[in-house]
Amino acid sequence: MKRETAVVIVGAGPAGLATSACLNLLSIPNFILERDDCYASLWQKKAYDRLKLHLAKNFCELPHMPFPVSAPTFVPKYMFVQYLHEYVTEFNVDPLYNRSVESAWYDKVTKRWMVIAKNGVSGFVEEYVGEFLVVATGENCEGFIPSVYGLDSFTGSIIHSSKYENGKKFGHKNVLVVGAGNSGMEIAYDLFNWGAQTSIVVRSPVHVLTKELVQLGMYLLKYLSCSFVDKIVLMFSKLLYGDLCKHGIQRPTKGPFYLKRETGRSPVIDVGTVARIKTGDIEVMKSIEEIKGDQIKFSNGQQKRFDAIVFATGFTSNVRKWLKDDGRLFNEKGMPHLKSPNHWKGEHGLYCVGFAGAGLVGISNDAKNIANDISQIVKKR
Repeated sequence: MKRETAVVIVGAGPAGLATSACLNLLSIPNFILERDDCYASLWQKKAYDRLKLHLAKNFCELPHMPFPVSAPTFVPKYMFVQYLHEYVTEFNVDPLYNRSVESAWYDKVTKRWMVIAKNGVSGFVEEYVGEFLVVATGENCEGFIPSVYGLDSFTGSIIHSSKYENGKKFGHKNVLVVGAGNSGMEIAYDLFNWGAQTSIVVRSPVHVLTKELVQLGMYLLKYLSCSFVDKIVLMFSKLLYGDLCKHGIQRPTKGPFYLKRETGRSPVIDVGTVARIKTGDIEVMKSIEEIKGDQIKFSNGQQKRFDAIVFATGFTSNVRKWLKDDGRLFNEKGMPHLKSPNHWKGEHGLYCVGFAGAGLVGISNDAKNIANDISQIVKKR
């Protein structure tokens, strides 16, 4: 089967939905191809129960639709999913589900993008053709579990954070969380609250802030330099948390907002984890050296038995697996070569959305830029 349209969008997460909505408002025909059976599957199927948006709601809105005034400042997962339900209805976004894109390339003869997708329901291979191609699979496409010596010998359960819902089934078990980003820290806290004996591997230096400090910083960045905002926020963080080095948490040498801007790495927004680390209820561990059965040895020589490991080690892009002609828009890791704000446009009508390391506000900006750029190209004819 062959179907043609103006714009083919790959991925129906918030990035794909926002792009389609912006295109629909400009009356530009488009298809969204989604491998799962629903939109925003990461939010609907793979996000833990207690998750909330880590930024205030005004920094998490998709284009042309603010959150209701009645919504809390920090929106919980279920409410964000409901917001997405209303968003797709409002802007007539209608993804094609169970379409797993296998390859995409630019045909220089027809000057069209050719996209091959397998229909997961019928089993048929389908062809989609568009003048423009938008890669909306984003940074968080596939869960990443690092190579650990002896991991295949572990006798307990192993899951990625994308499969973690809550700590109910881990009560009274020894659980190791690997990764001290926002997901890892919050999952560790959730596990403790469910009665698990919880440890967390903290390998790299990390900033720890409250959600109010992040909100303050985001506001101040409108008026002050990044370096000055970092100094203000870190001063309050040190007053609140004291010296975390003695608890196994090192602070980076660069400030939190500088690192977010330059590397995309977010500060940890504390939900109560640090207090439990200070009391010893959650134990901070060094990096894993090796695993033998249920015994895990750490780089400082410490060894401990565990019943389960939760890898909160992030996600990877899968773009390089299926996109054949990207004109060097993406690097070998499937991320844009250029940094924001110049990352979203490639050659021959190729775009990407959701790769800026700037969360939902970055997605919103990308989607609007892409739709407006396509509209200007179409109008010039």
